[in-house]
Amino acid sequence: MARRLPEGRLARGGKLGALAAKQAVRGGRTRLSMVGRSERAKGLLAERATIQMAENLVTVLGSMKGAAMKLGQMLSVIELDLVPESHREQFREKLAALRDQAPQAPFSAMREVIEADLGPMAGVFTDFDESPTAAASIGQVYRARLRDGRDVAVKVQYPGVDRAIHADMRNLALLMKLWRLWPSANTAMLDEITRNFESELDYLREANTQHLVAEQYREHPFIIVPDSVVEFCTPRVLVTEYLDATGFDHMRALPAADRNHIGELIYRFYIGSLFTNHEFCGDPHPGNIMLAADGRVGFVDFGLYNRMDPANVAFELDCFHAAIEGRADDLHRLMLDRGIVDMESGVTAQDCLEYIWAASEWHMIDEDLTLTPELATGAVVSAIDPRQTEFAGMKRQMLPPEHVFSRRADFLTFGTLGHLQSTNNWFRIGQEWFFDRPAETEIGREIARWRASR
Repeated sequence: MARRLPEGRLARGGKLGALAAKQAVRGGRTRLSMVGRSERAKGLLAERATIQMAENLVTVLGSMKGAAMKLGQMLSVIELDLVPESHREQFREKLAALRDQAPQAPFSAMREVIEADLGPMAGVFTDFDESPTAAASIGQVYRARLRDGRDVAVKVQYPGVDRAIHADMRNLALLMKLWRLWPSANTAMLDEITRNFESELDYLREANTQHLVAEQYREHPFIIVPDSVVEFCTPRVLVTEYLDATGFDHMRALPAADRNHIGELIYRFYIGSLFTNHEFCGDPHPGNIMLAADGRVGFVDFGLYNRMDPANVAFELDCFHAAIEGRADDLHRLMLDRGIVDMESGVTAQDCLEYIWAASEWHMIDEDLTLTPELATGAVVSAIDPRQTEFAGMKRQMLPPEHVFSRRADFLTFGTLGHLQSTNNWFRIGQEWFFDRPAETEIGREIARWRASR
């Protein structure tokens, strides 16, 4: 029988606290056992302790669901240099379970949620598969058929997950303490997750958002977004069109040309939409991307969907233009005026320029580039890891909240494309929105024709 989701602050904080205490004891023992050993032996012991801690973290985050598990999902994409390179692939596999194989709740408990919100299931569905097709951080997904004959996906929140998430938020200080066992965490990014997580709990809000996005991409030549069936959606139940598709692991195994094609579409959907529509999904990760039976790339999960003020988008473009053109003084002035850089910090114009290039070079260089997990991790660590002395001044600056969300989307898109190992000239693709230039790729030209026909 599945265990009930712990909801209270003490219960959930206790899990993380126990893990932190366990690691502290293990760390002390490891240090003692190093006395008198050779440097090689010390290195092996330290590596073993790090790997054990990583495995424990995966286990704890995966069992908690909620906000804690969302942090694990982020790690599964960007990794943040958590384990030695020799064990990194093994760690990726463990983290991948947080994306697609979250602990399942029994259908009896999920049925109570459905019927509390929609009434007797027989009044809505003619068929309902009780085995979930996917399990995520705050709910499970089922396949069903409506009484009008439509095949649908039904996402149902775990009972009590709202209280569990609020407990996670109150335990943020403890989560941060645990995270600092690896000081490559970024406080602003974690704070941003906490601020936005409540929006993921409102499935009715997500249903309305998904309907609007589905309308934007209706009859798109390369992208599909399954529409929501709003009349059967509630704050805890989300009903959408069923998408006949395969998952990310299938895409990773495709030939290079196919992965490059898919990679361009992922890039356009998650990055291009910010600059073309001033809105974007802030949760790019492999579990939300599928390959539909008709060859189009499908995108799901719009709980973390943001709209950005055009003035803020214009600011990001101004910074990008200054950086790519090497105008360090202009970039520095923009960051000072915005309050990103403190006048008394000692951060120079050259610091600003080199920092932007280190974090965003992948779509600033005019050449073909194959993205890998190592490249993505390297860029993120270079940008936010306080252990790195490079850019130390920049890392002490405060990014305004309205830009944290878009930078998170940028990093996670980079990480997702790294796992796909897609090759493209990302600059040539992005110049459509970065510089308002005509499309240079065949995909871009076909999309332009589709937009014109609308």
